[in-house]
Amino acid sequence: MNATALSHETAAAADSPAVADEPTSQDGARKLVADLFSRSAAIYWTDMLLSSGVAWALTAVYFAAPAWSAVQMAAFVVAAVLFFRAGTFIHEIAHMPGSQMVWFKRVWNLLVGIPLLMPWIVYRNHIEHHNHTQFGTPADGEYLPLASSPLIETLKYMVQAPLLPLFMLVRFGVLGPLSWLHGGLRVWVLTRASAAVSNPYYSKRFPKRDEANLRIVEALCFVYLAVIATLLWQDTVSAWQLLMGYSLLAFTLGLNWFRNLAAHIYANDGSRMTMAEQVADSINITGQTWLTVALFPVGLRYHALHHLFPALPYHRMGEAHRRLMAGLPADAPYRVSNHASFFAAVRELWQSASRTSPQQSSMRAWSRGAGRS
Repeated sequence: MNATALSHETAAAADSPAVADEPTSQDGARKLVADLFSRSAAIYWTDMLLSSGVAWALTAVYFAAPAWSAVQMAAFVVAAVLFFRAGTFIHEIAHMPGSQMVWFKRVWNLLVGIPLLMPWIVYRNHIEHHNHTQFGTPADGEYLPLASSPLIETLKYMVQAPLLPLFMLVRFGVLGPLSWLHGGLRVWVLTRASAAVSNPYYSKRFPKRDEANLRIVEALCFVYLAVIATLLWQDTVSAWQLLMGYSLLAFTLGLNWFRNLAAHIYANDGSRMTMAEQVADSINITGQTWLTVALFPVGLRYHALHHLFPALPYHRMGEAHRRLMAGLPADAPYRVSNHASFFAAVRELWQSASRTSPQQSSMRAWSRGAGRS
């Protein structure tokens, strides 16, 4: 492990403490993968540039092809999948030290983050998701107790997917610029609308140290939207083309929204969890089908592994998982996190939610706003 990777892994461990209640198991697992924490910049750049480049090329085909033709539909689906793949590098960026691969972060923002209205700085809160004092609680922006709440909560989560671009259009096209002119609105925007979360009850002020960065990308997103609005006003872009663009963005974001259903068990009641419990609540999708490759790009299918070692680069995860499965004892808790497919994981969540009555709902702890700051 090089010095940079080692310092990052140490920092990640500080944010997400090691498995204090299972030191022997944690140490044994770490020894198996100790040489896998260095990132290959060449792999990152090649993957991101190819994914985003082909996605943009297919977007051009999507807009130029005859309406509802097979070519247009194929371009739509493949472009969305590739944008999703390129977009998930936001997760890798969130785990990089601030000084590492700075130009990669900037280029990713220009090619993916700004056009998809998802600049990476709004995902800086992701590190909190790896803190065992917050993971699985109402203070965790990426956790909803869907499996320990009635099925209606899962359905409410799912129907949000087509609206995600609308939320972001309002955030960067209206609320962002208006909040520059009104202090009270700015505080609300920084507290309630400046973090990429799936937990709608999440409320935590954006850190002051990153506000300058946020303002820059807010301005870039606003200019991007203003250009689109001007082209629409001048009839250079039609309302139909705007709807096509919205549909592509909604489908792209929806892929991640639905993929997220198989990231965790989502059965915690809101109480604090140990690091071992955090890993046990996370899911590895071990089936290597085409659907797994499409829905879990850039290492996302090894989500339990990621929670065990947050600093592990995505291109090392397959090897790390193989080593852990070969080297850990048969009763190692890590093995419980493996699921055969996306559908198997979602089926468990669905069945658990179906058995949960409103009186038993863990969502009440979230709706009360526990953990807000």
